[in-house]
Amino acid sequence: MKRCVRSLVFFVFIGALLIVVRASAQIDKIAIPAGTPEDHDLVAISNEQDAAKKLAMYQDFVQKYSANPSAVAYGDWQISQAYQASGDLNKALDYGDKALAGAPRNLDILVSQASVAQQAKSNAKLMSYAAKGGEVCASLGKQAKPEGMSDEEFNRRMEDDKNASKNNCDFLESAGFNAIASETDAKNRMAEIESFSVAFPDSKFQNDVANYAMYTLGPGQLNDQARLFAYGEKTLAANPNSLPALLLLAGAYVDDPKAGGVAKAVTYSQKAIVVAKADQPDADKTRKLSGGIAHSVLGYAYIKQDKSGAAIPELKSAVVLLKGQDDQQYAIALYRLGFVYAKLNRVSESREVLTEAVKISGPVQAMSQDLLTKVNAARAKGK
Repeated sequence: MKRCVRSLVFFVFIGALLIVVRASAQIDKIAIPAGTPEDHDLVAISNEQDAAKKLAMYQDFVQKYSANPSAVAYGDWQISQAYQASGDLNKALDYGDKALAGAPRNLDILVSQASVAQQAKSNAKLMSYAAKGGEVCASLGKQAKPEGMSDEEFNRRMEDDKNASKNNCDFLESAGFNAIASETDAKNRMAEIESFSVAFPDSKFQNDVANYAMYTLGPGQLNDQARLFAYGEKTLAANPNSLPALLLLAGAYVDDPKAGGVAKAVTYSQKAIVVAKADQPDADKTRKLSGGIAHSVLGYAYIKQDKSGAAIPELKSAVVLLKGQDDQQYAIALYRLGFVYAKLNRVSESREVLTEAVKISGPVQAMSQDLLTKVNAARAKGK
């Protein structure tokens, strides 16, 4: 008879949220046969109350059973947790990596390592463990059926594996996303986003990750338009209704100097308007904001195509949706509407919206004031 080794309950933090994870080996299962010398030694170690003595006993255990991969992996894992408890996070990571070398697809050890990396504030290591765990989680239920096993038993076992692994998989997904959210270096953040997207293609954080990608690849950060287009198109290939990706591409293409860019902006912004359904009674702030931005970009694209008449209703819709949702996006929509009114010599209407725009502090304020001054001067000449 074999007994699956279980560690003590340990605690890890995701931001301010306390998660309790009970370890239970998955995929790469660490099993010590009951009644063996290894089993007897582990019982003795577990009965030791002194932390320093227990650590020394685990180190002896690893040396003593160096020919037994399962025993070594388990021993190194316990040493890692002992060092984590004592605050020596570097040694905890080192011994945890040794444990992973012997059991690379063990979700419990990956979760343990992710929690250590989180404590050590090492986003690179945290994402590495989360991504490896994501690959393991994605493989659950996809194993080949052992010869001689009935379909019923095999399906039941696969479902049991998924259920038993759910907490670990949820933790790794959340930890990976938190690494992205807390990363301050744009280059590192984008690398983490790409790793996360591969490991968790159907993540519940998909929209938030796309927003981080848009911000990271945009002006003021990496300003890598080619990579931004590639990421957005790849995201839409996986999820055609991804609002962040649609808005990302619409906003990028509308200012793309290459031929066809503005036409693509029209297509993506129109699709975003349909997906957002911002005019529906149940539309929340996110949908209203997304719809407002899409209308604003569409209006701007029409201005660039010399379709001023078509631009006005789009920009008026944007102004209505964005008011009270996002001051800066609201100011941008007001400026664009004021611009197209001025272009059509509808001076009074231009003055009205621009007067509203100049009240909003931010990057559009000076532009709005400059245009308002010109509109006022044109009005004075007209008199």
